[in-house]
Amino acid sequence: MNRRDFLTSAAASASLGPAVFAAARKAGRAPSVLLRSSWQSVNIGDIGHTPGALSLLYRHFPEVEITLWPGNLGHGSREFLTKAYPQLRIVEGSLGKDERPTNARLAQAWAETDLYLSGSGSGFPASNHAVAFRRATGKPVGVFGVSTDPISGIGAGRDPEGGTLASLRERALKLPPTHLAADLRFILDQAAFFFCRDTISRDYLKSQGVRTPILEFGPDAQLGMPLRDDTRGLAWLKERGLEPGKFICVIPRLRYTPYYKIRNTARTKDDETRDAINDRTTERDHAKVRAMIESYVRATGQKVMICAEMTYQVEMGREVLVNPLPSDVKRHVVWRDTYWLPDEAASIYAQAQCVISLECHSPLIALHQGTPTFYVRQPTDTCKGQMYRDFGANDWFFEVDEAEGPLLWSRLETIVKDPAAARAKARAIMAGVENRQRRMVQAVREACGA
Repeated sequence: MNRRDFLTSAAASASLGPAVFAAARKAGRAPSVLLRSSWQSVNIGDIGHTPGALSLLYRHFPEVEITLWPGNLGHGSREFLTKAYPQLRIVEGSLGKDERPTNARLAQAWAETDLYLSGSGSGFPASNHAVAFRRATGKPVGVFGVSTDPISGIGAGRDPEGGTLASLRERALKLPPTHLAADLRFILDQAAFFFCRDTISRDYLKSQGVRTPILEFGPDAQLGMPLRDDTRGLAWLKERGLEPGKFICVIPRLRYTPYYKIRNTARTKDDETRDAINDRTTERDHAKVRAMIESYVRATGQKVMICAEMTYQVEMGREVLVNPLPSDVKRHVVWRDTYWLPDEAASIYAQAQCVISLECHSPLIALHQGTPTFYVRQPTDTCKGQMYRDFGANDWFFEVDEAEGPLLWSRLETIVKDPAAARAKARAIMAGVENRQRRMVQAVREACGA
């Protein structure tokens, strides 16, 4: 029986064990990474994490072979990835009750890889799969830029209202050193490296005494995403009369994403809590952004593009940002009425004067393109926003409860008056990010034994 047949037979009989996996590596073959990423496709940030990680790995570790184990590849994201990375292998599936792969292709990927690499996301997505992989194979696990916020959200010991970054840090560092769940502590202690995309997560994990040898700040993988669709993006701008450098992009957000509506599932009591917070805060949050839009339009006579990072925000943008505007301002506003992929967003953000977003990832897409950008953070959006301060964009970071329209406009006016200086600042931020990215990929190389 050859090895492929053996793995197929083993998976079918649910008898895979460490000896099978340990025997897989052959001398002289290319190092191999199993990338666990693409958590969902209703958010261009979650779509963009994967090409960000892929591009960094292929750039700084060109001999590597990568297999993607995705969560969801809907909304055209599968075709988007396979077109950009034809060498990429994709394997899908889940784990059974025995915590082993439920199909032969996933079992083979486990057997052949040198490293399980968890891609960027909130709360170490699919950490149970990383735990199962480590226990079954004994092979290294690494984490490539995640947040671990123990405060914000719904659940035992969490605060559904969230808080400012300063308050989240203070409260996280006061938690007892036994706060981490047992399985999470196991994989953190066992990980070859764990890059946190914000220093609040890093410092919290340090306070918990985790033993991974590399526990460092490592920016969100979205910042490595270079893909653009200029054909589609520039055509869209031309059709709508948007001139390069003479418009801004604005992205809305609810404090809690209504996933039960997106996924068409039953509304729970936790959803009721989230909806109540949204109902109480949505107008207040977006009135500040509308005030900035009004000041921008009246001062410059230039246009504003309202667009979305998540599917639900397409219609929301019209409802909370476009419709309430005064008629003299509304004439200058272009509403994008469709969802998109991150490469088209990148092409359009590259042409904008500034991107202003209540979502976290559109500003990261813009920064990679050298475009000045504001992240207006809501208190429920976890501690991941700390990354903006960590990589030097503090002047472009705002806590929504502490910012008003005049403050947003004053910072935007500075960009309008000296766009060259603002773009130079964006490039300088990215230069620092790229140094951290090289460090992250070096840790991958070492974990693969390359």
